[in-house]
Amino acid sequence: MVLPIVFYGNPILRKKCLDIDFSSCDRKKKINQLIQDMFETIHKAKGIGLAAPQIGKNIRLFIVKTPYLNGENIRNYKEVFINAKILKIHGKECKFNEGCLSIPGIMGYIKRKTHVKIEYYDQNWKKQKKTLTGICARVVFHEYDHIEGKLFIDYFSYKKKKIIEEKLSQLSEKNLF
Repeated sequence: MVLPIVFYGNPILRKKCLDIDFSSCDRKKKINQLIQDMFETIHKAKGIGLAAPQIGKNIRLFIVKTPYLNGENIRNYKEVFINAKILKIHGKECKFNEGCLSIPGIMGYIKRKTHVKIEYYDQNWKKQKKTLTGICARVVFHEYDHIEGKLFIDYFSYKKKKIIEEKLSQLSEKNLF
C-alpha cells in the first residue's frame, strides 16, 4: 500500500525518533508490512530513500533503494535500517545536489563526508555493521538525519534559506488541511 508522505512543517519531521521494540512476533509482522509499504511508496514517488517520520511514524526506521547513479558502480542497492546508529563518519567532504520527498520542489548542494560506518538491524532482524561509501553513504546520511529530526535544508546557508522561505511556508500550509 502506498502511504501518504508528510510535508515540511509537520512537527514529526523535527522529532528524534524512538527505537523499535521488536521483541514480539506480532510487532515484527507489523514492521515488516510497514517496510513493504515504504518500498511501494518510494517506488511510486520515484525516491531513493524514505524514513519513518516522512510517513508519520516516530520510529527509527528507514529504507534505501538506489539505482545506478552518477557513474558509480552501484546497481539497485536496497537495504532496510532498523534502530540505526552511526558509528563513524569519515572520508573527504563532497557536494551533491539533494532533494527530499517531504520538501518537494526544493534542491540544494549539501556537503557530506564520503564514508559512513553504521550499525543497524536489517529486515531479517539480524544485527549488521557496514561501511558505506559514495551515493549509498549520502542517502544513508540523509535518511539518518530524518530519524534524528534533522532535514537537509538545515545545511543550507542563511542566504539559501531566505530564498526558499516562501516555498517552505507554502509547504507548511499543506499540513494544516
